[in-house]
Amino acid sequence: MTSVPPNPPPGCPAHPAHESLHGPEFATDPAAVYRRLRDVGPIAPVELAPGVRASLVVGYDAALHVLRSTETFSKDPRRWKDLADGTVPLDSPVVPMMMYRPNALWADGAEHRRLRGAITDSVARVAPATLRGYVEASADTLIDRIAPAGQADLLGEYAQVLPLLVFNRLFGCPADYGERLVQGMSGIFDGVDADKANDLLATTLLDLVTLKRRRPGPDVTSWLMAHPAGLTDEEMVHTLVLLMGAGTEPQQNLIANGLRLLLSDDRFAGTLSGGSLPVEDALDAVLWTDPPMANYAVHYPIHDVVYEGVLLRAGHPLVVSLAAANTDPSLTADQRAGNRAHLAWSAGPHNCPAQGPARLIAAVAVEKLLDRLPDVEPAVPVEELVWRPGPFHRALAALPVTFQSAAVTSSTPSTVGDESPVQRTAPPPRPSEVPEAGRVRRGWGARLLTWWRGE
Repeated sequence: MTSVPPNPPPGCPAHPAHESLHGPEFATDPAAVYRRLRDVGPIAPVELAPGVRASLVVGYDAALHVLRSTETFSKDPRRWKDLADGTVPLDSPVVPMMMYRPNALWADGAEHRRLRGAITDSVARVAPATLRGYVEASADTLIDRIAPAGQADLLGEYAQVLPLLVFNRLFGCPADYGERLVQGMSGIFDGVDADKANDLLATTLLDLVTLKRRRPGPDVTSWLMAHPAGLTDEEMVHTLVLLMGAGTEPQQNLIANGLRLLLSDDRFAGTLSGGSLPVEDALDAVLWTDPPMANYAVHYPIHDVVYEGVLLRAGHPLVVSLAAANTDPSLTADQRAGNRAHLAWSAGPHNCPAQGPARLIAAVAVEKLLDRLPDVEPAVPVEELVWRPGPFHRALAALPVTFQSAAVTSSTPSTVGDESPVQRTAPPPRPSEVPEAGRVRRGWGARLLTWWRGE
């Protein structure tokens, strides 16, 4: 058994400084931060938010070890000592993303298998053809809105909105719940009034659960309720939080980052102009190098443990850097090319249970946009695009593009909520705002709410 060494005193070479994962410097060049952390070791100290200390797993092998060693590392945040003793305040912006919720993400063992089983079985009931239809209808609705203008922000006006339209359909969510769900999810991910946003999200989803108890339908919410796992109302709410969280922020980032790559990278530009859309290749490249959730998969050592000379204290959060692990120099280019052994979907018992639907949504969204707007081009050089600060995601602040303005050609009605059909007719042209290079725009939730209200 490995003995646990004492902590080195602050200021000595064995006591490295905590690298910041919040703020514009990390958002602009996370790869530089990962390189510095690798100089420390496969697991290194970081600060997720002011005063919130954690260890970041940056090595590929170390990431697999943490993700698969359930006997040593727990997912249960109730083990987080700094939160329990008040060192990390409850109003810290990262708490809603790391706090305990009674759902599969934060459960271990048999409880995790019960809750995850309800998710996998319910999601599996969504036929791929049905999901594709939801995505295509939502994409057409959004493209019809931007097509006459000749310019758009493909993040705020497309990638951010599309997953919410799709999930409204999947969850059987009435359209009038949409704005509340947008406010709640955006507040959690942006860290703006996160505690208030968390309450709003939970209240809205409880209303949805109450509605579906009275009026079940052919939707994921109703199927979860009817599952033999016997989810309580509280478990239902937090399972929907998990599904919505996994299906909005990561999904929008995968769509936007895939579009950015296809529109700006010479590896793809030639095939695009030739009429072949290498969408799957671009998505794989993004999942390897810029996964939409760059740092997450939080674990807590059950007891003090030493891994390759690094002391991991019980109850101290271990955040797995899926991005740093994927770009670990120990992996050769041959190991990455043409395979999907990346960790963008995590690994072990907590790997993403909806990888197929997530890829389908992103691929169809990208294909539909490039098909409808074949001459779309970036409005600014790719190196001038701004990345949104945050410790967990790899997210653009905006993706401004230009294209030949076009009259709306799609005429089939689509439904954004289960009770609100929207006719795809051309709205009055309105100028799209192209962000100034280098300037961080307001939070995606604020922009999304503007779209949602039709302003």
